Amino acid sequence: MKNKQFRLTARSLFWLKGLMHCIGLLPIIYLVLLVLNDKAGGDPVQYIIHYTGVGALNALIATLLISPIAKKFKQGMLLQTRRLVGLYVFAYASLHILAFFSLDLLFAWGLFFEEVLKRPYILVGAAAYLLLTALAFTSFKTVMRKMGRRWQKLHNAIYLIALLIPIHFYWSVKSEIIEPILYFIIMGLLLGIRLKKSRWWKQLSVKSKFKGRVINPES
Repeated sequence: MKNKQFRLTARSLFWLKGLMHCIGLLPIIYLVLLVLNDKAGGDPVQYIIHYTGVGALNALIATLLISPIAKKFKQGMLLQTRRLVGLYVFAYASLHILAFFSLDLLFAWGLFFEEVLKRPYILVGAAAYLLLTALAFTSFKTVMRKMGRRWQKLHNAIYLIALLIPIHFYWSVKSEIIEPILYFIIMGLLLGIRLKKSRWWKQLSVKSKFKGRVINPES
């Protein structure tokens, strides 16, 4: 007798989302405790900026993992968690920028725009954040219905964001490049999985096979 495959139900999805909220919020609570107990490193400002930036990256990786996991294990309802995890990407990215703007630049708008223009990695990060903002504010069902097909085209920008954020991270570090390189590799693998399943890649594969048969008709 075959084992019955586990399927996500509305009830289990509710508890899963609750667990995801805990996973998303606990690192922020932990950061607050570190700061309050003077355990946020030798430079607390840079520690907070780095911590929230890495949090955004980790949440982005989790977002990109949802679709392949849902397809692999045939759990279509799991796709309903993408918006939730995606909003945590936006939340951590917002905290990252807020920490930089408030703690590092002390709310100096002039200095902020000067830094954006002077340092390429900040410009790349700002571009990624603008795209994230657009995705966050168009993630609601009412907006989705109004946008129609344009919604999917806009939300494909998540893959561009997945490239921009590791670039921003890599350019921002001075010596410790191992961590951003690891994120580059992870993002590359996730984007590679997505590319292989895309319609464009399948069409390209079919054309390549067809050309091979034309060149080698006897094979």
